[in-house]
Amino acid sequence: MTSRKSITARLTLLFAAVSIAVLLGLGFLVGASVERHFEEQDMDVLRGKLDLTRHALAELRSPADLATLPQRLEAALIGHHGLAVVIVGARGTIVFSNADAPFPEPLLSHRLAAPSPPLVWVSGGTSYRGIAAAVPTGMADWPEATVAVATDISHHEEFMASFQLTLWSFVLVAALLSGLLGWAAVRRGLAPLREIGRAAATVTASRLDYRLPAGSIPAELAELAETLNQMLARLEDSFRRISDFSSDLAHELRTPVSNLMTATQVALSKARTADEYREALASNVEEFERLARMIADMLFLAKADHGLVVPNRESVDLAQNVRELFLFYEALAEEKGVGLELSGEAMIVGDHLMLRRALSNLLANAIRHTHRGGRVAVQIDAPRGDSVWLTVENTGDAISPEHLPRLFDRFFRADPSRQHASDGAGLGLAITDSIIRAHGGDIEVHSADSLTRFRLRLPAHHAPDGIDGSAATLRLP
Repeated sequence: MTSRKSITARLTLLFAAVSIAVLLGLGFLVGASVERHFEEQDMDVLRGKLDLTRHALAELRSPADLATLPQRLEAALIGHHGLAVVIVGARGTIVFSNADAPFPEPLLSHRLAAPSPPLVWVSGGTSYRGIAAAVPTGMADWPEATVAVATDISHHEEFMASFQLTLWSFVLVAALLSGLLGWAAVRRGLAPLREIGRAAATVTASRLDYRLPAGSIPAELAELAETLNQMLARLEDSFRRISDFSSDLAHELRTPVSNLMTATQVALSKARTADEYREALASNVEEFERLARMIADMLFLAKADHGLVVPNRESVDLAQNVRELFLFYEALAEEKGVGLELSGEAMIVGDHLMLRRALSNLLANAIRHTHRGGRVAVQIDAPRGDSVWLTVENTGDAISPEHLPRLFDRFFRADPSRQHASDGAGLGLAITDSIIRAHGGDIEVHSADSLTRFRLRLPAHHAPDGIDGSAATLRLP
């Protein structure tokens, strides 16, 4: 089992890592800048003393001047603590030196007019930085000398060591503080998420109407809040449907069970003849058949909900099925004075029995709710595309707009004026919807101005040669 990763911990570590990287970079930059400043300061001093010595050597004209050179240089170097100068004459002889420590050989042997690169060395526990250059003199028999100058940089190194300790101590403390501040900032930034979590924890089956206050949530979490609110709305609708389904199921089962109990109690209330008992049992069988149909329909819908309804793939002639259903319902239509009309033909691939059941439910529903003298029209449109459209249209009372979204719910019936003549359980349209969806299609309904229209879309299968999708027309008076 993997451990859960904390967003707070990850963001805090990320913030701390970035802060430490910035502080380390800043520390190295500041340290290098200070060290470079001291180096440039030392080089300015060294170049100045090199120029001073060059000027003194240029003024030499005679051995007498050379004899006074040490005094003049000593006088010029007064007040410059830690500064050392060495002048090397011909054949490597030391003409002048005030150094307490030996100079490195690379400086003493430098023979170029350009100053040498600075060289740092340690002698007797003291650090030095020095340069050297070949300097011309004013004497004919000694035309050039090597001048090496150095300065004591121990106090600079001590300062840099102290400065580095202070600097990196500051970086360490700042890194720790940045981690703590980052943790606090992340905690504060994620507070709306915790609020959403606490709000979601209060949602129960009895509080599904609760919605997250989107106005008080940061913009970054607004989409999440909206998604959760939509989920709550779907859950509320699902729970409502389940509640309605349970209530409707109990109501639908109560009637046949009550009829069975009443009929049986009446039959047993006194001694009766065999014919009377046979009549009572026949009445009970009718109620049992009604219960069996209801249970079978509910089982079919349950399978459809779980994707267990898999239609057979066979060629289905929609127009032929409608004609056969017209003949089946002809007596009912004549009794109600309703005309039946069919136009168009199309072939599709599907389950013949399932599609026949779906069409039967739609036709029975249409005939049942059509007023005397009205009509039920079936239009089959077979475009040369991916879909076949079948429309079942009937005249009569329109369905209220508020009932249309729930028309395919189980056990749902519209207003009483549309159901009083029905002995069904209110599962027909739900079954029709499940069958059409199992075939990869969909169904929609429109009802207005005394006209109700169910429109089915099914995946197309082109008609065989000789069938024209708009040629056939059938009318039953």
